[in-house]
Amino acid sequence: MTEKTGCVWLIGAGCGSADLITVRGLRLLRQCDVVVYDDLIDSALLAEAPRQAKRIYMGKRCGKHSAPQEEISRVLVEEAQSGRRVARLKGGDPYVFGRGGEEALALRDAGIPYEEVPGISSAIAIPAAAGIPVTHRGVSRSLHIITGHTAAGGLPDGAAHLAALDGTLVFLMGLSHLEQIAGSLLETGKSPDTPAAVISGGNAAHPAAVRATLGTIAQRAREADVRPPAVIVVGGTAGMDLSGTMDKSLRGVRVGLTGTDEMAARLRSVLEPLGASTWHVERALVEELPTEEGLEALFRDRRWLVFTSANGVETFFRRLRRERVDLRRLSVCKFAVIGAATGAALERHGILPDLCPSDYTSESLAAALTERVSPEEDVVLLRSQEGTQQLPALLREHGIPVRDVHIYTVRTDMETAETDKEVLETLDYLAFSSAGGVERYFEVHGAVPEGTVCVCIGGVTAAALRARYEKPFLTAASISAEGIAETVLKHRRLSCGKI
Repeated sequence: MTEKTGCVWLIGAGCGSADLITVRGLRLLRQCDVVVYDDLIDSALLAEAPRQAKRIYMGKRCGKHSAPQEEISRVLVEEAQSGRRVARLKGGDPYVFGRGGEEALALRDAGIPYEEVPGISSAIAIPAAAGIPVTHRGVSRSLHIITGHTAAGGLPDGAAHLAALDGTLVFLMGLSHLEQIAGSLLETGKSPDTPAAVISGGNAAHPAAVRATLGTIAQRAREADVRPPAVIVVGGTAGMDLSGTMDKSLRGVRVGLTGTDEMAARLRSVLEPLGASTWHVERALVEELPTEEGLEALFRDRRWLVFTSANGVETFFRRLRRERVDLRRLSVCKFAVIGAATGAALERHGILPDLCPSDYTSESLAAALTERVSPEEDVVLLRSQEGTQQLPALLREHGIPVRDVHIYTVRTDMETAETDKEVLETLDYLAFSSAGGVERYFEVHGAVPEGTVCVCIGGVTAAALRARYEKPFLTAASISAEGIAETVLKHRRLSCGKI
């Protein structure tokens, strides 16, 4: 890579949750200056790109408006020619019907250095997620991946011999031609009793898994209203179900997340192990704000430094590093946090909080500080510009001097705010982790989809939602990601009559 020319990494993101990407793909994504991404990419992967990285959506989906392939290749070339490192993030594997080869040729012709990073193809991953192995000893000894997206429908030219194969046939991008594909296989000798399946999975808006025979699969898929993208599997293994036996109490449940990448990550860590699919439908960006004086001036004397969020902690220490402040200067200060997550963020920087209330609310934090702050001490709040005045007002009522320092602000990432409306309308739950997140969500999306159950992290967030939303909603018993997950799980079990 020269000073004038960047490079492009053609990265396969796998199918479904963000952690299905390879270690190598993730490492390169975290180094990029630009990320160019498709439909069905888990929003958590976009959060892995550097904060300052440019994000360019270039979705391609059957029946949807999308950028022409020539336009995508042009963007990759131009961004690299500007000296940027470009991560081209593609679902599945770039070279398995992903047009990665076309992009590689365009880059090679333009003299752009590039590298392909393999991913788990949907031809393997989507059936596997439904419990279908594409090969199995004694059932299928070969795998054949065929495009189902042809101008005339049915099987590709010269592919009639597929009916004679004993292995597994996997058709990609063929749902709209399912009847023709099945008919072509039957006409060329495939038994109508051959097991078949149609699966829409990964990050598809309408997940579905339909098992039938080759003779009935088209009708069964229509009855189930399976929508693209979908994978068609034909062969003995399509009749198998090797679904995992781990506890997946929230399997099939779709949860929309709001807030920052950090909060979304905490919610995913407790929801996805239970089988839930998550979508970051309102992504909040944390932006540092300038202060009247350097942060070092804030701890020249004995005082309490108070954090009300992990974002405040991270912003504070990031700025200390930039200003080259020796952390030993903090020894004169005491630290208070509003809850366990904020305390954990502080501990990651080597400092244990001196105070954390049992209830994670402004009222409890103010009460605990009132008991602990001595007459010669004051309090510095290091928090968001959007924070309410409740905490400083309660402290001042007790005669405690307070400096309210806004070190960051939060805004919606408009580059990813245009969440596919089709996805939004399929959500079972919508999780709000802050009052600000409530306001930003309604500014972007306007309303909660019909049938979606809202879940608030606590009373303050619930009050903000109540002002915007008239229907009943849930409020977590504990102010934490775990509290939201427990609330969703309990409500789901009640809804299904399991409690």
